[in-house]
Amino acid sequence: MGGAKTDIKLISKGKRIDGRGFEELRPIKIEAGVLKRADGSCYLEWGKNKVLAAAYGPRECFPKHTQNSYRAKLTYRYNMAPFSTDDRKRPGPDRRSTEISKVSREALEKVVFLEYFPRTAIEVYVEVLQADAGTRCAALTAASVALADAGIPMRDLIVACAAGKVDDEIVLDLCQEEDNYGSADLPIAISPRTGQIHLMQMDGTLTRKEFSTAFEMAQKGCLKVNELQKKALKDKYEKIGEEYGTE
Repeated sequence: MGGAKTDIKLISKGKRIDGRGFEELRPIKIEAGVLKRADGSCYLEWGKNKVLAAAYGPRECFPKHTQNSYRAKLTYRYNMAPFSTDDRKRPGPDRRSTEISKVSREALEKVVFLEYFPRTAIEVYVEVLQADAGTRCAALTAASVALADAGIPMRDLIVACAAGKVDDEIVLDLCQEEDNYGSADLPIAISPRTGQIHLMQMDGTLTRKEFSTAFEMAQKGCLKVNELQKKALKDKYEKIGEEYGTE
């Protein structure tokens, strides 16, 4: 979220810079089960974001001294590929990816039944292949599908979406230009069934009324994305059923 002054007009005649309405999501494509060697996986395109998520486990936790006698150990690794941005990113973890990995892991720990699998490890790896604003939301949404695809018991899927402030208007799902030059960004992650909030961060400044509007808009966006999550999982297992000659 840059907030820097620019001559770019982000909103004109009631339309955003990419032609969307204020409450319109970018195009989203979600596909489950794309990696043969992972226990569960997901490929997600969200606008120009391209994200690949893989889930493994539950499996034996190594080294053994890291095992928990009462619950599984969940790890989450968020990484942006060096070629994911216009300017080549330095390989390996940085402060931002470490922070996103931490808050995303904490969100997933709220929905995975870790207590079912003591002394084991559940691992989630997310690779951002192409970045275009909102990568933490896209990554967490894909990771949730990958865990479900792996058959790991969960209370609910987690779905994430953001709203923000652009040219003094509250809009849903910021694109790259809006993220760079807008004045606020509010990503959230929820359990759609209960509405429970598992992640909420804010960059920039919003009034109380603007925050309420943005939060409600982001919640509605989450519910729309959740329908695509469920469809991706359903499509995968319908395809498996067709391959085995079942309905």
